[in-house]
Amino acid sequence: MALAVLSSVAAMGQSSEPDWMKDFTSRITFNGYAQGGWSYQDQNGTKTNSYNLKRTLLWAKARITDRWSFMFMHDFSSVVQEYYTDFRISNDKSLSLRLGQFKHSYSMENPLSPTALELIDVYSQAVLYLAGEGPDPLNGVNYGRDMGLMAYGDILNNKVHYELALMSGQGVNRKDLNNQKDFIAKLELKPFDGLRIVGSGYLGTGCAVGTAAWNPTISVGDNYKRNRYSAGIEYKTQAYSPGQYKEARPASIRAEWLGGEDGDVGSRGGYVTMCFPVVDALDIVACGETYNRNTEVDGWDQTNLTLGVQYWFYKKCRLQLQYTRSLCGENISTKDYNWLQAQVQVAF
Repeated sequence: MALAVLSSVAAMGQSSEPDWMKDFTSRITFNGYAQGGWSYQDQNGTKTNSYNLKRTLLWAKARITDRWSFMFMHDFSSVVQEYYTDFRISNDKSLSLRLGQFKHSYSMENPLSPTALELIDVYSQAVLYLAGEGPDPLNGVNYGRDMGLMAYGDILNNKVHYELALMSGQGVNRKDLNNQKDFIAKLELKPFDGLRIVGSGYLGTGCAVGTAAWNPTISVGDNYKRNRYSAGIEYKTQAYSPGQYKEARPASIRAEWLGGEDGDVGSRGGYVTMCFPVVDALDIVACGETYNRNTEVDGWDQTNLTLGVQYWFYKKCRLQLQYTRSLCGENISTKDYNWLQAQVQVAF
């Protein structure tokens, strides 16, 4: 008798939730992460150490229909990062459209989340400058994102992935300052599990929002040629899982060569990044990367060599410790220096 009463009450409680509410909650997902830590440098003979909170992001994704979705992302330490809608046109994954503000396709690293990248400083110098992540004063700080329209999909039994985009070229939350639109193309080949071979190109016209010492012929407000190209390869082994409460991790190596043209000035760079699981949830991380801001003038190159460890204490959550030796060309304002960083990442 008691069991019958309890079953009846439970059934009443379940039926009290409207069907539209169940449908609504099942179609929306929330994710987020925060990255913060400590940094020590001895640039130009001055020793500094400080705590930092680099990123605090939260995003929501709504599945409107089986083919149509919307995503909104905000970084509480900076600005609104992304807002876009996806619509899958084909019955399979061969053709979808994306409209809004999002991470653009140039390079292997730029589309990747900081939660998945190995370095505390996240992206290599070449990607930071050429993808518009921030250090290029001509383009301003754009976090590798832009406004536009993109077609993408997987074809040939998912062995080939393509992305074709027509973008504003002016970056996040910023009105286009010229009438030209930028074209970005990416082709990714996956001949077998674990291997990716990627090429990408960017043809555009920038409108300078600042000036750069290594490119003195471009002034604020000038329209200038802004082209980029890259080729890269990545290999990941089968994921190693230390336990159900920690993230499965493969050993990986990723290498990419990148180049750019801003007006009459050419730039080149590249990186090799490796990550190897050792014991339990501990990885060793190593990276060598270089970037030359002006290939026609000596002294605008910088090379960073990084070695570190990371410990995954929960799914998508890790502690990182890394040492970087930075070797700077004679025209770089900062001379050779040491950089020690520690960071904690919490994500869900």
